[in-house]
Amino acid sequence: MHADVWTSAAPDSVVDLVTAAGTDHVRLVYDYLDAGDLDACASLLHDHVELELPGVPTVRGRTAVLRAHRDHNGSDTRHEIDRVVARDRSIVAAGRRITPGKEDVSLRFVDFFRIAGDGMVESCTRYYHAEPGGTGAKSWRPAGFPPPSR
Repeated sequence: MHADVWTSAAPDSVVDLVTAAGTDHVRLVYDYLDAGDLDACASLLHDHVELELPGVPTVRGRTAVLRAHRDHNGSDTRHEIDRVVARDRSIVAAGRRITPGKEDVSLRFVDFFRIAGDGMVESCTRYYHAEPGGTGAKSWRPAGFPPPSR
């Protein structure tokens, strides 16, 4: 359950009911995806929902988005959410995608959600954390910090 990160809000913030409902819907999207309940997840998605995942074309519509989530995550993947920021019908969730196996594989991600006027999830764009690298890439670290130990 992601309860700890979903309840934090500034005491002086103005409550936007659509954003608040959208935040609940985003929380439930992760819970339903982790439970494998795609029908329940579909009930939280706008008719014209869009999903952007790294390395694949954008998918549109509930059926296509649910299929993409299923194909991308597999049946045993779970999400651990560390932080949620919500404002003006935009929600950002940062956490880890855990894939079980001999050793759990953890991959950090950030999801950017847009919420429709009715509180339904209208779009999600996912970004994964990756160490700088690749052909010709130089290692970066702040001055005075030793190289990482391996």
